[in-house]
Amino acid sequence: MNKGAQSDRVSSVNVSIRSAQPDASDDGSASLFPEKQFRQMLCRERKRCERSRKHLILMLIDSEVLPKSKNDKIVLTQIATAVSGVVRETDLTGWFEQGSIIGVILTELGSAQVASASKIIEAKVKAGLQSAFKPSQLGHLRISFYAFPENSADMGPGGLVTARLYPDLLETEKRKKVSFLIKDAMDVVFSASALLVLSPVFLLLALIIKLTSKGPVFFRQERIGQYGVPFVCLKFRSMHISNDAEIHKEFVQNFIAGKSDSSPTGSNPKTVYKITNDPRVTWIGKFMRRTSLDEIPQFWNVLKGDMSLVGPRPPVQYEFDVYDIWHRRRSLEVKPGITGLWQVYGRSKTTFDQMVRLDLQYSRSWSPLLDLKILLQTPRAMLSGDGAY
Repeated sequence: MNKGAQSDRVSSVNVSIRSAQPDASDDGSASLFPEKQFRQMLCRERKRCERSRKHLILMLIDSEVLPKSKNDKIVLTQIATAVSGVVRETDLTGWFEQGSIIGVILTELGSAQVASASKIIEAKVKAGLQSAFKPSQLGHLRISFYAFPENSADMGPGGLVTARLYPDLLETEKRKKVSFLIKDAMDVVFSASALLVLSPVFLLLALIIKLTSKGPVFFRQERIGQYGVPFVCLKFRSMHISNDAEIHKEFVQNFIAGKSDSSPTGSNPKTVYKITNDPRVTWIGKFMRRTSLDEIPQFWNVLKGDMSLVGPRPPVQYEFDVYDIWHRRRSLEVKPGITGLWQVYGRSKTTFDQMVRLDLQYSRSWSPLLDLKILLQTPRAMLSGDGAY
């Protein structure tokens, strides 16, 4: 990329014209959108990014870290005035948290602009505040930037996304607080009961696995949980210990891209999400996979709180890395689960996009009653083995 052209584009992000805001008054903070409206706009712009594939930046200026005084209103006015003087006409400025945190949504950015634009905007905001604040005060003012879509390579440890870009999900959690409490209670009671009732099966399968192939009884794999937080997922080991993970990695990535064949010969017209006749799988592993018994140890993941009984299946990192932007919502909106709409109604016969749509349909409409319905239908899906490999 031509450096001069890139610099021109980055500079255009920072045209010093006043942002289009509600009718302003002498009080600069009066020109800010109220918290509820600003958060709604953030959600709308985030969804717009999914379609346009252009980045946005959320800039937050936290005034709560400044020493409290009788002139808090004046301080907020000065911050609002400085911000409105450096953002573009198309950017949106409002209260991320009413009376304490000012937010700016900067839209229509190319991926190459995000890092450069953040630094330039921060420098201009601080320059605008220098005439109103002492250097010691500026050092206390916290300015942070969040980019969407998130790039996992640029994020810190502990998570791939930030909840601040998803205030709609936090609002849903507040609105469905009682339902979430019921869901958590169901997870604890059902998973503890399942481990107790299935303990003979648990011990028998562990013994067979240990006696018929070398290696540990359990297969531990890092998966991506809600909000992109990784956790160690447990399963009964169904493969030989010496196997090439690249086989599955290549298959999954091709399948997500729509390039996967349904069978080795291409003669089977059905779409299959899992590799059929996988040579890496042991004989007992084939039985466990067909009946989903290999997933019994995941009840422990549910007890720990990493998973729920019902929800989307947790992806591995190399799967998440090739997700389209809208695919990522399946790993955000609810906790991953042992079973779900896909396992009951689609399983491995669906395309990847169809699977994601089922997961998103569940996240939009879930309730304790729907969870119970899916749990009651899961044994039938397990026993039938339809779509399982």
